[in-house]
Amino acid sequence: MSVITTQPQLSVAAAHSHWQTGLFDCCSDCGVCVCGTFCFLCLGCQVANNMDECCLCGTSVAMRTLYRTRYHIQGSICKDFMSSMCCLLCSVCQLKRDINRRKEQGIF
Repeated sequence: MSVITTQPQLSVAAAHSHWQTGLFDCCSDCGVCVCGTFCFLCLGCQVANNMDECCLCGTSVAMRTLYRTRYHIQGSICKDFMSSMCCLLCSVCQLKRDINRRKEQGIF
C-alpha cells in the first residue's frame, strides 16, 4: 500500500481564472436575464445543452462545479452550493453569460 504525502498541484498552463461577470451583473447581458426570469427551465436547458449534458442538469450545483473546474475558475463546491441556494436564477444566469463570453472569445 502506498501512502500519498503530497497533493497534485496545478500546472502553470492550468492557472486559475475568474468568472467573466459577477453573480449579480444582470445588466451585462439583459437577454440572458430576461430568458432566466420568464423561462428559467429554458435557460437551464440551454446551459445543459452547451455543456453536452442532460437538460435536467442545467440548473444544478454539479453543473456549476463542472463548468468552474473545467475552466479553472476560482471557487469551491461550497461557494457553488451557496450561490445556487441563495440565488439560483443569478447563478444560472452567470453561468450562461460566462458560456456566451467564452464562445465569443473562441475558448469554449
